[in-house]
Amino acid sequence: MKKLLRNFALSVLATAFGFLYPIAGHAQDSVYELSPAQLQRAMSQFSPNTVITLSPANPAPAQDQSPASRTVYKEDGTKAHLMPLARDVNGMVIPATDFGPLLNHGGPIMQPSVTIYPVFWVPAHLQTGAPTGMTTHYQAVQYYMLGSFLSHGLGSILTQYYQKSPAAFIQNKGGIGKAYLDTSPYPASGCSDPAFPGNCLSDAQIQAEVQKIMKVAGVTGGLDKIFMVFLSSNEGTCLNSKSCTYQFCGYHSYFTLGGKPVIYSNQPYGLTHSCQVAGAPSPNGDPDADTASTAASHELSEAMTDPKLNAWGTAQGNEIGDLCAYKYGPLTWDGGRANQMWNGYYFLVQTEFDNHAGGCYQVGP
Repeated sequence: MKKLLRNFALSVLATAFGFLYPIAGHAQDSVYELSPAQLQRAMSQFSPNTVITLSPANPAPAQDQSPASRTVYKEDGTKAHLMPLARDVNGMVIPATDFGPLLNHGGPIMQPSVTIYPVFWVPAHLQTGAPTGMTTHYQAVQYYMLGSFLSHGLGSILTQYYQKSPAAFIQNKGGIGKAYLDTSPYPASGCSDPAFPGNCLSDAQIQAEVQKIMKVAGVTGGLDKIFMVFLSSNEGTCLNSKSCTYQFCGYHSYFTLGGKPVIYSNQPYGLTHSCQVAGAPSPNGDPDADTASTAASHELSEAMTDPKLNAWGTAQGNEIGDLCAYKYGPLTWDGGRANQMWNGYYFLVQTEFDNHAGGCYQVGP
């Protein structure tokens, strides 16, 4: 616990040394733009032989299992799509019943160039007063993975998926707009997550955070932007009364603001026991961060191919990431610890479904 509190304190106190950029002219003085230079330093501070973990040993109830359908209704009546738990995939719940292909259901895709806004929401403590945290290194792994995903081979898999009207294909273009750290307190629990009693953010509260960041960033919605909210350790989240973090590893959805769709994802803290396969290597020496990064790549891919949940999915309702969840393919980088090397950094991120080849691949057509 002391290490957890120390890591969080260092992340926040870094503002005094210019590691963060204060957002001038806004009331939300708890929101800081993350400095790319500091994130780069954080990436270089740890070796594969250094292990960092803040995730609890076993927060999930015994009945832990993803819903049969990955697309569920939120409390507001709109839909979201869940990332399945590792144990559900390993138990053949998904691959035994669905081998694709992905079908075009007529909805839009994200294009032409996608701007990603990572948001790290890390308060001083949870709603119950319990400690929480997220290292700067954890943030850096997400930042560099997301910033490199597009323009590389894995992202090229997405370029075969299209929309009919107006005719357009996904472009393997884009990257990070700006990344933000929000140190403001979590609001009072808006839901009840059995895995994290008393500490729970509802989908409505996640949407409110997205709108807060949009105001700080001075941007509107649209099918060329995605806001990815990363939660700190031991914070639960639910999108309805029956779907919480003991049943999923993240989700993507959208809401409408000012007549435009706002695409977003909810990224709970990386739980290695629920959201990673046993024995998975950690190329960044940070199992929690590497677990979170494969979940983030899953949600980014699915949001781009199915942003309004009416574009690309199988007849059984699975999306591009579901069919390949926790499947990494050959680990040919970093001495067998990674399957991707982007811009000099190593990552372990899942493969994506290639309709043309009919399977899960690391590089597209």
